[in-house]
Amino acid sequence: MRPDTGAPTGPATGSARELVERFPTLRPPSSSAGAAVMIVLRDGTLGVEALLIQRATNPEDPASGDVALPGGRVDDEDGSLERTAVRELREEVGLGLADLDGPPRFVGVSPARRFSVHVGIFAALLSASAPAPSVGSPEEVAAVFWLPRDALRESRLISREGEREGETFRFFGTEYDGHLVWGFTRRVLRDFFGFPVEENPASSPAPALGESRLV
Repeated sequence: MRPDTGAPTGPATGSARELVERFPTLRPPSSSAGAAVMIVLRDGTLGVEALLIQRATNPEDPASGDVALPGGRVDDEDGSLERTAVRELREEVGLGLADLDGPPRFVGVSPARRFSVHVGIFAALLSASAPAPSVGSPEEVAAVFWLPRDALRESRLISREGEREGETFRFFGTEYDGHLVWGFTRRVLRDFFGFPVEENPASSPAPALGESRLV
């Protein structure tokens, strides 16, 4: 996921600031990807925490009801991926550049295969004077919450029915405070925090359904 930035590999420890400042201040053009997201961090009561949203239920939204990082598709007038990430952050959770402690850092570009798009990933530290994040667009966002880094250590095998009869999808997810973090969002965060890459449960031995494991 990461470009050649010199950022360290392996488990990522340290404060929220130290995690963010591993990456450079770059502003790739909008043509670099079709969407952008922002990993907003803070030092919370449970350690380093990342800001997430629960998307609103919408039958026309392929990510309806899913947990996600604040972000969205590039608009023609954005000009850079960073502007896309900042615009979406403001629209979805009410935070702007003035609410961040320093400029966003460019983490890299990663494919969101489920949506057939490459996504630019940025990270930023929440300012101590920033207001509490809140739902900025109820049509898009149902809830806002903070996920502790250590919650991502737990992997749970989840099973969901597909659109076709008899079709079942199995994937690893993290359950936290009533929210299920999975797919692109979970993969990006685990990579950011330096957790091991997980094997595809469809093509390798996996724990029994519902079994938890720590990694």
